Amino acid sequence: MRIAVINENSQAAKNELVVKCLKNVVEPMGHTVDNYGMYTPEDACQITYVKAGLLAAILINAGAADYVITGCGTGEGAMLACNVFPKVLCGHVEDVEDAFMFAQINDGNAISIPFAKKFGWGGELTLTYMFEKLFGSESGGGYPPERVEPEQRNKKILDGVKAITTKDMLTILKELDPDFVRETVSGEHFAELFYPNCKSEEIAAFLKSLDS
Repeated sequence: MRIAVINENSQAAKNELVVKCLKNVVEPMGHTVDNYGMYTPEDACQITYVKAGLLAAILINAGAADYVITGCGTGEGAMLACNVFPKVLCGHVEDVEDAFMFAQINDGNAISIPFAKKFGWGGELTLTYMFEKLFGSESGGGYPPERVEPEQRNKKILDGVKAITTKDMLTILKELDPDFVRETVSGEHFAELFYPNCKSEEIAAFLKSLDS
């Protein structure tokens, strides 16, 4: 699995910690972590929570990432922005219980963490334990056991509903303000991480065309 990290600007200072905790948990499992920043609060590419949602959607829809770890101060804005887009199912995850139940019940592909809430001493422990519950076992198993069948059925229904209620990603990108899209993908390491792993020639070609 390829897991992308996206930090929005108010929480950019925590990027190094998030990536370190995530790598410590998932790399021994055989997963790959791609750090899309922001790397510092002073980065030229300033990712707002809306841009975090768009960037997450580009990565998921283009096949350049299988899972996205993002967030903002409260975690709410990044979650809402992610869920606007097709094929992204993002949960608001504050603690270990959230992480486990989101993975097992909702079987999503992105989480939004409230990095400005309850993030003092032990913040790195919370991150580590959350990542262990998110990626330590196969998602979608259901919880509790007696709820497995309806939960799995509802997840399939939700995916079907979202496929109908959202446009395809390429259409969305073409209809958005090109400057907004260009700014979103202008991160220092975007090109070197995204294009070698992108599975959508159409999305890759469109993003490259923005600079022509």
